[in-house]
Amino acid sequence: MAQTQIHWDQHIPLPKLAPLHAKITVALVALLCFINSYDGDFVFDDSEAIVNNKDLNPATPLNNIWRNDFWGSNLSSNNSHKSYRPLTVLTFRLNYLMAGGLHPVGFHVLNIGLHSLISSLMLDMFSILLGGLAYDINGKRLDHVAKGSLLAGILFAAHPVHTESVAGIVGRADLLCALFFQLSFLTYCKAFRGGSEREKISIHWIALSVLLCAAAMLCKEQGITVLGVNAAFDVLLICNVNVFELGHRVFLRKKAADVSVLVRTGLLTRLALLALGGTSLLYVRWRIMGTGPPAFTEVDNPASFAENIFLRIVNYNYYYSLNAWLLLCPWWLCFDWSMGCVPLIKSTFDWRTLWPLLLWCILIGLISQAVCSQDSQRRRTLTLGLVLLVVPFLPACNLFFRVGFVVAERVLYLSSAGYCMLLAYSVGHCCCRWSKYKKLLRTSLASLLCVYMARCYLRSHQWRSEQSLFTSALSVCPLNAKVHYNVGKNLADRGNTNAAIVYYREAVRLHPTYVHAMNNLGNILKERNELVEAEDLLAKAVHIQPDFAAAWMNLGIVQNSLRKFKEAEQSYWNAIRFRKKYPDCYYNLGRLYVDLNRHLDALNAWRNATVLKPDHSLAWNNMVILLDNTGNLAQAEVIGREALKLLPNDHTIMFSLANVLGKLQKYEESESFFLQALRIYPNSASCHGNLAVLYHRWGKMELAKKHYELSLKLDPDAPGTRDNYDMLQRKLDQLYRTTPP
Repeated sequence: MAQTQIHWDQHIPLPKLAPLHAKITVALVALLCFINSYDGDFVFDDSEAIVNNKDLNPATPLNNIWRNDFWGSNLSSNNSHKSYRPLTVLTFRLNYLMAGGLHPVGFHVLNIGLHSLISSLMLDMFSILLGGLAYDINGKRLDHVAKGSLLAGILFAAHPVHTESVAGIVGRADLLCALFFQLSFLTYCKAFRGGSEREKISIHWIALSVLLCAAAMLCKEQGITVLGVNAAFDVLLICNVNVFELGHRVFLRKKAADVSVLVRTGLLTRLALLALGGTSLLYVRWRIMGTGPPAFTEVDNPASFAENIFLRIVNYNYYYSLNAWLLLCPWWLCFDWSMGCVPLIKSTFDWRTLWPLLLWCILIGLISQAVCSQDSQRRRTLTLGLVLLVVPFLPACNLFFRVGFVVAERVLYLSSAGYCMLLAYSVGHCCCRWSKYKKLLRTSLASLLCVYMARCYLRSHQWRSEQSLFTSALSVCPLNAKVHYNVGKNLADRGNTNAAIVYYREAVRLHPTYVHAMNNLGNILKERNELVEAEDLLAKAVHIQPDFAAAWMNLGIVQNSLRKFKEAEQSYWNAIRFRKKYPDCYYNLGRLYVDLNRHLDALNAWRNATVLKPDHSLAWNNMVILLDNTGNLAQAEVIGREALKLLPNDHTIMFSLANVLGKLQKYEESESFFLQALRIYPNSASCHGNLAVLYHRWGKMELAKKHYELSLKLDPDAPGTRDNYDMLQRKLDQLYRTTPP
């Protein structure tokens, strides 16, 4: 099982460290590369997977984690991405519990810690895959490639392509999957601790390895691929099978002796166990998914929708070459590679077809060396390196099912281990063969590591906020409409609507059917009172996507402002038809009915809004105000008190209820609610003004004067307040004149 003669390892320009010291070194490198992301915000997909995911809330039943997908949607829903990762969500929930809420620091610190742990454990994997599996007489595993595994481990710890997985909190799925992937592999290796003879191999360790594979799958689907790595390790290292020679003999029908050897060593039994375990896990996963793959759109993965199969294959291979380039030169990194970032290859004369050809030339060269080399150690190392590079990438390659992305840096987290292993092996051989250039090689290697670490530090800094993350993508993917959309959305959220409009328009120009950009742009134009253009954009959005409920509601708001009441009502009902539980739409429908003097319909619409969303403050408040304005004071009081039971600290409802109680001459209760509202919002001019009116009616003139003056100080132009104050002042002057000295 061991590869005892490994000469290239001693030529690697690194010190030979004890195993513990090597692991600490690699963990520190990983920590240094990504430590500056520890205080970052929730960015990009974190908002959906964490901030808006109710499964993280301790009030949500824990069982929901096992019924919902990674984003908190029910797996049976048509909108579910079918990404079943309950163990990952469970760690998010633990972060929430430990921090007492959604505080990103704890989430980031755990991600950084996981990457450091994984990087240190990679040393054990690299040591076995590069140097073989052997133990001394005390049962301690021997490390024949201490320098080679250390170099591969440092390269893995500092590879910039890992930034998305480490600095982005949703990358926790990749980290946990990688951790259980490693544990499954290392557990499988323990099965051979007693030797490679059939009777000395422990089936229990193999069974535990399959269970750990299941745990990896519960973190991310990619975890199933560890079974393929385990099988390759067993064939190539444990049983020392020469794949080329075996294939040659099978082809020549000289296979009886070979099969007997495979049976005698128990290889076929172990492979059968791995196959059975993998098949069972895939079947269970398929049932959980609802026996149907997720539905992705053309913008998610345009190549998979190409009608010409040849061009589809060409584009898939171009995507593979882009992934390979990210491993080789991880300088141009982007949070999203969809929506025109990688234009489709539509002709065989496109110059970009050279990249897939170059990739396959390199792969064929490596495969030929891995299969046909006379050096058995080279065969095994190259084959296992290619297995570790390619097998974890298979779920993302579009061969078995359509995936929802073009390129995703996070899916390279495990595959990069194979790349780092092959690179370390290549460095060792170069140092061994070209010893006279050893100083140059040492300098080049040191420079590469420094560049990697600097790039990690810079990129993880960009992941600290959405502003820096989104703007960094503009130079990498200037044709990506989603990049411009996200930059625009971030600017709009920070109040810079003028700049946001520019980016939203560019997103629509790059992708003319980008309905979300149209919707957001229409909203901004609506707020700027540019209603005609807003209506055109929103009407186009719902024409492109008729079930876009939010766009229907926003179109209704614009049409209402344009006094197109009939069209507005129809738009609101369309929104409700496509989204049954839509409290905000019911609220806006109620406002439309008020404009049409359909007061009962307005009250019913607002009541529906509060049923769907009991804490809908605006709907409750509008009901109280409408009932107050129409003279239904008793009913207004009932509604106001009902609202305050659900929203006991809502100062707007306190204010409205206080007005109602004042009209009902319940002065003391009215005063109490006004004062409560002012304790919550002391700078409310209207609240001071209406409290002054109450005191005025109540006959408490000095208090009325005090609050009139406070109201006018906060808002000198408050309507009616100046007149009421002047009236009070005249009355007080009259009282002073008629009062005897």
